[in-house]
Amino acid sequence: MSEPAMPTERTAPEPAAPEPAAPEPAASEQPGDDRSIVRLRLSRRKQSDRKVHFEDFELPVDPESTVLDALLEVRRKLDPSLVVRHACMHGSCGACGVRGDGRETLACVTPLNPRRGHAIEVEPLAGQRPIADLAVDMVDFAARMAEVDLPLVRTVEPANVAELPEGIRWLTRFENCIECGLCLSACPVSGSDPKYIGPAALAAGARVVAEPRGRDVGPVLALAGEPDSVWRCRDVMECSAVCPAAVEPGTAVISLRRRIAGERLGRLLGRRQA
Repeated sequence: MSEPAMPTERTAPEPAAPEPAAPEPAASEQPGDDRSIVRLRLSRRKQSDRKVHFEDFELPVDPESTVLDALLEVRRKLDPSLVVRHACMHGSCGACGVRGDGRETLACVTPLNPRRGHAIEVEPLAGQRPIADLAVDMVDFAARMAEVDLPLVRTVEPANVAELPEGIRWLTRFENCIECGLCLSACPVSGSDPKYIGPAALAAGARVVAEPRGRDVGPVLALAGEPDSVWRCRDVMECSAVCPAAVEPGTAVISLRRRIAGERLGRLLGRRQA
């Protein structure tokens, strides 16, 4: 009787070698990452510096980033000594006014729009006392506004927007100025004549004259009629072009000048202006 055959020993197949892992993509190549590298050229000057100099910074930014976002990122991660003014972050306070590529703007509402090989140059506003880096002291701007004696708190009557008065097609906001100082920085006359009261203060004076609410507008008209006032304006309209609140200070100055000229002509002709 034959012996039963012994079971054949089977050897388990060796596992296949794992494929090498693909290298991790760089941060800028991560799926869904559409950040781009922006280069900022920032004006720098501390109180101990004899003159202004510029420093370049590179950093990744999101597509919706603003100039202020980038400036704060520089301060958080690259240079905590950078000085920049800001407050509300949505274009209502006017604190973050700067010059971006030579144009007055509010940093918090200005998109970066980086261009390849182009450094976005950011400088402080012109015509104001420098504090440090991108921050300026608005004391001179406030002094100009104080000359007009525009009340800081005014009585507001509610408007019935559902039923407009006869002859009125629409209602609009009368006073939009956020006192950012962009118009004063952009004005070529203000840059050459420190005695010029400036577009913001003159526009405020025009608002007082247009809606006095029982006030005597004589002092405002007298101030606006001085040699370094409405007569110094050259109608360049740069103030209106850079205004972030659509105040149209240039148009207000022209209207105020017409009012003063009309009253002077009336007195010259022996008639009282109606």
